[in-house]
Amino acid sequence: MVDKNKQENPESLSRRNFLRNTGYAVGGVVVGGVVGSLLPIGNKTRNINNVNPKVFNENAENFNQALMHFTQEQFNIVQAATERIFPEDENGPGAKALGVAFFIDHQLAGDWGFNARDYMQAPFYKGEKVQGYQGRLKRRELFDIALQEIQNYSMQKYKKKFTDLSGEQQDEILKDFESDKVNITTISPSGFFNILRSSTLEGVYSDPLYGGNINMNGWKMKNYPGNQMAYSDIIEKGYKKIAPKSLRDHIGH
Repeated sequence: MVDKNKQENPESLSRRNFLRNTGYAVGGVVVGGVVGSLLPIGNKTRNINNVNPKVFNENAENFNQALMHFTQEQFNIVQAATERIFPEDENGPGAKALGVAFFIDHQLAGDWGFNARDYMQAPFYKGEKVQGYQGRLKRRELFDIALQEIQNYSMQKYKKKFTDLSGEQQDEILKDFESDKVNITTISPSGFFNILRSSTLEGVYSDPLYGGNINMNGWKMKNYPGNQMAYSDIIEKGYKKIAPKSLRDHIGH
């Protein structure tokens, strides 16, 4: 009697032998034979079975800078506006170099942009300032409308797109939004400016994992240590300046 557990499909055997003996290349990674252990990098070949994930990530390109919600024009407006809110100076980089516009873009593409944790059902009443946003629009919708209004107001006031204005002119546009001098019926100009300003600061000082604070330079300007696992090795030594760490630095712990 034949043991059914030992029966093999001839087609399966043939395919397995092919993979084992010849290898099968997918996207530049060889599988079969060495089963994905070789990864070509430039003119070199690297054994990824023995790669330290932390070192590998540090050498990788930053693919976290990709647009997920904004159009390119919207992104350019936000990048210019946030740079005026947090400009580069003698203390360090500004919002543009820190990737703040990418941070805001990624937040709008996620739960924050969809107001996933907020109660968004009617009725809608005008709230007090201490109550925060009380409208029916999601944050991503609020940004879409506000960025178009910034462009419209810029064309109305200076006959130029916002990104073509001088820094001083961009400041005037943003100040007019902050003080509700812009006539908009769909959103609160000052309400949007406050969200934009707080989002800018969050992008400057958030963990780089979320798209902003590139190279932890926002933290470095404040001598902030970031996400350290512990301070037990230095707690008895008094004040000591230490290099900041991101959440990514703890991969493998």
